[in-house]
Amino acid sequence: MKTADEIASDVDQFIESGASLDEVLNHSVRLLKQERGHYNWVGIYLLEGDMLVLHNYLGKPTEHTRIHVGVGVCGVAVAEGANQIVGDVTRLDNYLACSLGTRSEIVVLIRQGPEILGQIDIDSDLENAFTDEDEALLARVADRLSRLF
Repeated sequence: MKTADEIASDVDQFIESGASLDEVLNHSVRLLKQERGHYNWVGIYLLEGDMLVLHNYLGKPTEHTRIHVGVGVCGVAVAEGANQIVGDVTRLDNYLACSLGTRSEIVVLIRQGPEILGQIDIDSDLENAFTDEDEALLARVADRLSRLF
Protein backbone atom coordinates (compact mmCIF):
# COMPACT_ATOMS: atom_id res chain seq x y z
CA MET A 1 0.00 0.00 0.00
CA LYS A 2 1.42 3.34 -1.07
CA THR A 3 1.62 6.20 1.40
CA ALA A 4 -0.28 9.45 0.86
CA ASP A 5 3.01 11.06 -0.23
CA GLU A 6 3.61 8.31 -2.79
CA ILE A 7 0.07 8.58 -4.17
CA ALA A 8 0.33 12.37 -4.45
CA SER A 9 3.71 12.04 -6.16
CA ASP A 10 2.33 9.44 -8.57
CA VAL A 11 -0.52 11.77 -9.57
CA ASP A 12 1.96 14.67 -9.97
CA GLN A 13 4.19 12.59 -12.24
CA PHE A 14 1.25 11.48 -14.36
CA ILE A 15 0.07 15.08 -14.76
CA GLU A 16 3.59 16.18 -15.70
CA SER A 17 3.76 13.44 -18.34
CA GLY A 18 1.43 15.54 -20.50
CA ALA A 19 -1.51 13.16 -20.21
CA SER A 20 -4.97 14.46 -21.09
CA LEU A 21 -7.54 15.40 -18.45
CA ASP A 22 -9.43 12.16 -19.04
CA GLU A 23 -6.24 10.09 -18.76
CA VAL A 24 -5.27 11.79 -15.49
CA LEU A 25 -8.75 11.33 -13.99
CA ASN A 26 -8.78 7.69 -15.05
CA HIS A 27 -5.29 7.11 -13.63
CA SER A 28 -6.24 8.78 -10.33
CA VAL A 29 -9.38 6.67 -9.91
CA ARG A 30 -7.45 3.45 -10.61
CA LEU A 31 -4.61 4.41 -8.30
CA LEU A 32 -6.90 5.23 -5.37
CA LYS A 33 -8.97 2.07 -5.75
CA GLN A 34 -5.85 -0.09 -6.09
CA GLU A 35 -4.05 1.42 -3.08
CA ARG A 36 -6.91 1.48 -0.57
CA GLY A 37 -8.70 -1.84 -0.12
CA HIS A 38 -11.71 -0.29 1.62
CA TYR A 39 -12.44 1.95 -1.40
CA ASN A 40 -15.09 -0.18 -3.14
CA TRP A 41 -16.29 2.48 -5.60
CA VAL A 42 -14.13 5.43 -6.68
CA GLY A 43 -15.43 8.14 -8.99
CA ILE A 44 -14.74 11.68 -10.11
CA TYR A 45 -17.62 14.00 -10.88
CA LEU A 46 -17.08 17.35 -12.57
CA LEU A 47 -19.40 20.27 -11.95
CA GLU A 48 -21.19 21.51 -15.07
CA GLY A 49 -23.56 24.33 -14.14
CA ASP A 50 -25.81 22.99 -11.37
CA MET A 51 -25.12 19.36 -12.29
CA LEU A 52 -22.39 16.94 -11.21
CA VAL A 53 -21.43 14.76 -14.17
CA LEU A 54 -19.62 11.45 -13.63
CA HIS A 55 -16.48 11.34 -15.75
CA ASN A 56 -14.40 8.42 -14.51
CA TYR A 57 -15.08 5.65 -12.03
CA LEU A 58 -14.21 2.12 -10.96
CA GLY A 59 -16.66 -0.12 -9.17
CA LYS A 60 -20.14 -1.44 -9.71
CA PRO A 61 -22.10 0.34 -12.46
CA THR A 62 -24.21 3.26 -11.28
CA GLU A 63 -27.27 5.00 -12.66
CA HIS A 64 -26.15 8.20 -10.91
CA THR A 65 -24.11 9.68 -13.72
CA ARG A 66 -25.71 13.13 -13.32
CA ILE A 67 -26.53 14.54 -9.88
CA HIS A 68 -28.18 17.89 -9.18
CA VAL A 69 -26.45 20.17 -6.68
CA GLY A 70 -28.11 19.65 -3.30
CA VAL A 71 -29.15 16.03 -3.95
CA GLY A 72 -27.44 13.13 -2.18
CA VAL A 73 -24.09 13.29 -0.42
CA CYS A 74 -22.38 14.48 -3.61
CA GLY A 75 -24.84 17.27 -4.27
CA VAL A 76 -24.86 18.38 -0.62
CA ALA A 77 -21.05 18.66 -0.66
CA VAL A 78 -21.29 21.20 -3.48
CA ALA A 79 -24.31 23.02 -2.01
CA GLU A 80 -22.56 23.40 1.35
CA GLY A 81 -19.09 23.90 -0.16
CA ALA A 82 -17.73 21.30 2.25
CA ASN A 83 -16.28 17.81 2.09
CA GLN A 84 -18.56 15.08 3.44
CA ILE A 85 -17.82 11.95 5.45
CA VAL A 86 -20.84 9.75 6.14
CA GLY A 87 -20.27 6.77 8.44
CA ASP A 88 -23.60 5.05 7.72
CA VAL A 89 -25.42 6.06 4.54
CA THR A 90 -28.44 3.92 5.46
CA ARG A 91 -29.38 6.59 8.02
CA LEU A 92 -29.70 9.35 5.39
CA ASP A 93 -33.03 10.31 3.82
CA ASN A 94 -31.32 12.06 0.90
CA TYR A 95 -28.95 9.22 -0.03
CA LEU A 96 -28.47 8.11 -3.66
CA ALA A 97 -27.32 4.50 -3.51
CA CYS A 98 -24.85 3.38 -6.15
CA SER A 99 -24.91 -0.10 -4.63
CA LEU A 100 -27.08 -1.76 -1.99
CA GLY A 101 -23.88 -2.93 -0.27
CA THR A 102 -22.58 0.60 0.32
CA ARG A 103 -22.41 1.59 3.97
CA SER A 104 -20.20 4.70 4.05
CA GLU A 105 -19.17 7.49 1.71
CA ILE A 106 -16.62 10.28 1.49
CA VAL A 107 -16.77 13.22 -0.90
CA VAL A 108 -13.83 15.62 -1.29
CA LEU A 109 -14.23 18.71 -3.42
CA ILE A 110 -11.88 19.65 -6.24
CA ARG A 111 -11.40 23.43 -6.09
CA GLN A 112 -9.47 26.36 -7.43
CA GLY A 113 -9.70 28.85 -4.60
CA PRO A 114 -13.40 29.22 -3.77
CA GLU A 115 -14.55 27.78 -7.11
CA ILE A 116 -15.75 24.17 -7.00
CA LEU A 117 -14.74 22.24 -10.12
CA GLY A 118 -15.83 18.75 -9.13
CA GLN A 119 -15.27 16.08 -6.53
CA ILE A 120 -13.76 12.74 -5.68
CA ASP A 121 -16.51 10.42 -4.46
CA ILE A 122 -15.70 7.13 -2.72
CA ASP A 123 -18.01 4.46 -1.32
CA SER A 124 -17.16 1.60 1.01
CA ASP A 125 -19.08 -1.51 1.96
CA LEU A 126 -17.85 -1.00 5.54
CA GLU A 127 -19.53 1.29 8.07
CA ASN A 128 -17.37 4.18 9.28
CA ALA A 129 -14.71 3.29 6.72
CA PHE A 130 -13.35 6.81 6.23
CA THR A 131 -11.18 8.88 8.54
CA ASP A 132 -9.54 12.28 8.55
CA GLU A 133 -6.54 10.49 7.02
CA ASP A 134 -8.63 9.50 3.99
CA GLU A 135 -9.92 13.06 3.69
CA ALA A 136 -6.37 14.46 3.83
CA LEU A 137 -5.18 12.01 1.15
CA LEU A 138 -8.10 12.82 -1.15
CA ALA A 139 -7.65 16.56 -0.57
CA ARG A 140 -4.04 16.23 -1.77
CA VAL A 141 -5.17 14.37 -4.89
CA ALA A 142 -7.98 16.90 -5.48
CA ASP A 143 -5.49 19.76 -5.19
CA ARG A 144 -3.35 18.19 -7.90
CA LEU A 145 -6.34 17.55 -10.15
CA SER A 146 -7.45 21.18 -9.80
CA ARG A 147 -4.32 22.25 -11.69
CA LEU A 148 -5.72 20.65 -14.86
CA PHE A 149 -8.51 23.22 -15.23
